[in-house]
Amino acid sequence: MTSAAQSTPKTGEILFSKVPEVTLIFWIIKIFCTTLGETGGDAVTMSMNLGYLVGTLIFAAIFLVAVAAQIHAKRFHPFLYWTTIIATTTVGTTMADFADRSLGIGYAGGSLILLGLLLTSLGVWYWSQGSISVNTVSTPKVEMFYWVTIMFSQTLGTALGDWSADSAGLGYSGAAVIFGLLLVLVAACHFWTKISKTALFWAAFILTRPLGAVVGDFLDKPLAHGGLNLSRYSASAALVVLVILCILVFKQRPGQHPAN
Repeated sequence: MTSAAQSTPKTGEILFSKVPEVTLIFWIIKIFCTTLGETGGDAVTMSMNLGYLVGTLIFAAIFLVAVAAQIHAKRFHPFLYWTTIIATTTVGTTMADFADRSLGIGYAGGSLILLGLLLTSLGVWYWSQGSISVNTVSTPKVEMFYWVTIMFSQTLGTALGDWSADSAGLGYSGAAVIFGLLLVLVAACHFWTKISKTALFWAAFILTRPLGAVVGDFLDKPLAHGGLNLSRYSASAALVVLVILCILVFKQRPGQHPAN
């Protein structure tokens, strides 16, 4: 694909998205990344004792650099794309923890606020572009909508994961089962119903974040709290290796759609 594919298309041409084709491996990598966001975010804020505010500032800076590089890129680059996803999920982890714990908003209140921000982002995106399909993420303006929406969805997912595991009393393993079953339900709707595929994509995208959050907590939280008490550093390193292996072994293609 050349840079011409990113210019204003003519009718009938194929426009290439800078988001990978949505396949099973896409969702597997996404879950690895969201789990990494939890262990990596906690490693900085808790294990390094930097606190939620400093952690948020660090990951927010990484997020802005990654998004700028992603938007500046002329075509889809798997490593750059997934690095940006990891940046959104780590800043989402620390931002949600800062709001829920440091500011005292609480898991339920934080989840409601973030849900409102997410729906607002999707609404403005749809109002501006007439579509919120990820297959249309091929111009800087649409990419901005995409990454802001993802950042809100990742932050919301963290708050939902914490709320379900702690406040709702499901525990990490119980919450993981619930979110896993919800993802299976979304997949079933994708294959056997006529529900909007775009709506189902965003539902699945949001649900993978709390699943990753509770799995990450399950890995590194103390045994007394229902976790495995693994090192946050080693768990994060292992997840990084898994993400890299998936990208190298399973070649990903950019999504595509016909231009208007």
